[in-house]
Amino acid sequence: MIKIQAESNVPTEYGTFRMIALSENENDWMPHMAIVAENTDFSKPVNVRFHSECITGEVFHSKKCECGQQLDAAMKYIQEHGGVIIYLRQEGRNIGIINKLKAYSLQEQGFDTVEANLKLGLPADDRNFGVAIEILTILNIKDVNLLTNNPEKVKYVQESDIHLNSRIPLQIPANETSRGYLQTKKDYFGHLIDDNE
Repeated sequence: MIKIQAESNVPTEYGTFRMIALSENENDWMPHMAIVAENTDFSKPVNVRFHSECITGEVFHSKKCECGQQLDAAMKYIQEHGGVIIYLRQEGRNIGIINKLKAYSLQEQGFDTVEANLKLGLPADDRNFGVAIEILTILNIKDVNLLTNNPEKVKYVQESDIHLNSRIPLQIPANETSRGYLQTKKDYFGHLIDDNE
């Protein structure tokens, strides 16, 4: 069972956030994080983003996905409107960075993101958002506006004891490199995004 292991205020280019590390073990070097904006009103529906780690997009600004841009947009949004980002350590749809790079190599041969994972004998998407629900419960959040395009995340909230007040789209325009990736998200996973011509 996860619990809060440490927390501190962290100033960022978007403002100061309360960053909370949650894990089963205090020696876990890769805990999940809750990133809470200072002006969050917990008496009202809380703006929430479930965000899975993406080192290539967030740290190295890869153009193959929009993950880094989505995280930036979510931080900016919750700083302005209040809210929480649940940052989940589920790199590469939870296949890890090594397998993710192997999948990237297959994508260079013409496979899409789903086909590449399946060819490696891995799930198309192995993420589990149950831990995000657990973190919301630990933070005593009962009513949310979910920042997402992913119907699977919506489903996790709807099937929990947390009330989904609304869904807030978080769409990033496609670039030449990410267009196919976003189309696969829409076609295979049913993500609620507009066509990216």
